[in-house]
Amino acid sequence: METATLWIAVGLVGQALFTSRFLVQWLASEREKRSVVPPAFWLLSLAGGAVLLAYAIWRQDPVFILGQSTGVFIYARNLWFIRAQHNPESNS
Repeated sequence: METATLWIAVGLVGQALFTSRFLVQWLASEREKRSVVPPAFWLLSLAGGAVLLAYAIWRQDPVFILGQSTGVFIYARNLWFIRAQHNPESNS
């Protein structure tokens, strides 16, 4: 497989992961009958964002790199808050 084709496949997988977070959030909200953001939303955001960041670095696209690297930090931070909320003793 050609390198460019492989990287396009990586980018598409990243986009699929990132997009699936909306489906997860929508289904969780429908189940609860209110707007909720489940931890899976942030996990998919982090996974998709990290894969898209790798793709952006390969493309050498500074705008895409800046956007994804900022997002990856925010997604990881939200997961950190969720973990700390569920494990108060490790909240240091």
